[in-house]
Amino acid sequence: MSHYGVLPSRMTLQVYKQRAVGAKKGYDLLKKKSDALKKAFRSILQKIVESKVRMAFDYREARMGMAEANFAAGDFGRAVVDHVAVCSPVRMTMTSDNIAGVHLPIFKLKDLDDIGDNALLGLSMGGQSIQTAREKSLKFLKVLITIATLQTQFVTLDAALKMTNRRVNALEFVLIPRITAIIDYIKQELDEIDREDFVRLKKTQDNKKNKKIEQAAEEAKRKGQNKDKDAMEEATEETEIEVIP
Repeated sequence: MSHYGVLPSRMTLQVYKQRAVGAKKGYDLLKKKSDALKKAFRSILQKIVESKVRMAFDYREARMGMAEANFAAGDFGRAVVDHVAVCSPVRMTMTSDNIAGVHLPIFKLKDLDDIGDNALLGLSMGGQSIQTAREKSLKFLKVLITIATLQTQFVTLDAALKMTNRRVNALEFVLIPRITAIIDYIKQELDEIDREDFVRLKKTQDNKKNKKIEQAAEEAKRKGQNKDKDAMEEATEETEIEVIP
């Protein structure tokens, strides 16, 4: 068991190779998600800047319209306040958009066709200056809702982007290098085991070969001794034959 806490074997090597493939796929997917979120983040940031510039202009226009209406029709604020309780002036709906798996809320002003235009401001009648003030105020309100949507999306994307980047960095700088190091370690250990097995096998083969050579030498020596013995016996027999008259 190594300091990596793994047992070097071919099965373990196969397991970590599969983990490396999975980690690489996960890294690629998260990197694409991070890029998509960054693109949406920059787009929303640009829209926020543009909307705030437009908001400042619409705010001035709305204030100017209210001033003109007050000048032309007097103080009609009380009539508006009294009528608001009956008309429920402003209603919004919320939907959502999906960017790379992140749900972003979208706020919209409810369709005003169901509510009388003048009822929206709590007015049943009014002059042209009041109608103009209403339109400018409504335009300013829509910009405010747009900015609220963009800022909510901005915060949501920022949190999702930070989490995604942490995962990307963890894969790129921690998990994948560790898996790669473990694979390299297992390969080195397996190579060392293969070398030891080769040396052991070579030594075993050499021992068997030497043993066969020794056996052959002993066999040859034994055969040589038997041959000399037979030759001596034959010579002895010939000598005995010659001595007999």
